[in-house]
Amino acid sequence: MLVERGLQAMNVELVSEAYAIAANYLRRSGAIADTLVTDERLLGIIIKLLQQGEFNKIRLANKAIARFQAQAEARAVA
Repeated sequence: MLVERGLQAMNVELVSEAYAIAANYLRRSGAIADTLVTDERLLGIIIKLLQQGEFNKIRLANKAIARFQAQAEARAVA
C-alpha cells in the first residue's frame, strides 16, 4: 500500500516490516522499552532512510539500528 506523505508516496508495508525488524532487535538488546508503543525516533530514522533511496527492508532495518544506537551513544556522552 502506498500512502502520500507530503509530496512523496511511501510504501507503508516496507516501513512497517523494517520497523518490526529493527524494533525487535532493539527491544531484545534493551535499547528501547518492550512495549507496543511505536518508538518515534526509530520510525523517523527509517522514514529518512527511505526518503534517501533505501528500499531493501533488511538494509533499512540494519541502517536504522546503527543510527539509533549511534544517536543513543551521542546522547549518553552529552
